[in-house]
Amino acid sequence: MKVIYDQETDTLTIIFVEDVPVAESDEDKPGVILDYDISGNLVSLEILDASHRMKSPRQIEYQVVSGTA
Repeated sequence: MKVIYDQETDTLTIIFVEDVPVAESDEDKPGVILDYDISGNLVSLEILDASHRMKSPRQIEYQVVSGTA
């Protein structure tokens, strides 16, 4: 997974699967674009006007939650 914030365009992109062509894009909500591959799998998410939609698009927190078995 890759997260890119472009300050010039104020766009936050989260790429779930790299090197997969986007076959279809859907603006699920205004300013939130979902990209799908040919099989309909989500490959990336793009948030337009990111600095207006979140507190700090330049900062990211990543957590891995492990289950107890």
